[in-house]
Amino acid sequence: MSAQRQFLTPREAARMLGISYPTIKNWILNGKLKTVLTPGGHHRLTASSLKPFFKADAERPETESRARYRRVSGRNQLAGKVVSVRIEGLLAEIILAIGEAHITSIITASAARELNLKKGDTAAALIKSTDVMIERLDD
Repeated sequence: MSAQRQFLTPREAARMLGISYPTIKNWILNGKLKTVLTPGGHHRLTASSLKPFFKADAERPETESRARYRRVSGRNQLAGKVVSVRIEGLLAEIILAIGEAHITSIITASAARELNLKKGDTAAALIKSTDVMIERLDD
């Protein structure tokens, strides 16, 4: 392995940790993560600099661990509480409370039964989309 590839870009490190790129940039700029600057002024991280974060994450309960996020390709994951489960025919409506907002998902009835979700359970909405629509709310 070349000396250059012993370092990770912030984006690579963010993916490994299961966090967003803006979060890791904030950590770097606030001194939470030590980096090496390239001659061009770009930040690079060593794999060993990430070990304390992996260790701390391993000590968290499984429901709070970022390890789960590292096993799924989508990064838009919103954890919350199940507010409602309604199964009708081939489809099921699952409503999650994420903070004060609600996310509604329509999934197959068989998937809902397999998940065995009930009101009060902790679950995550995994959002993978190429389109995001915006509605103007002010006049």
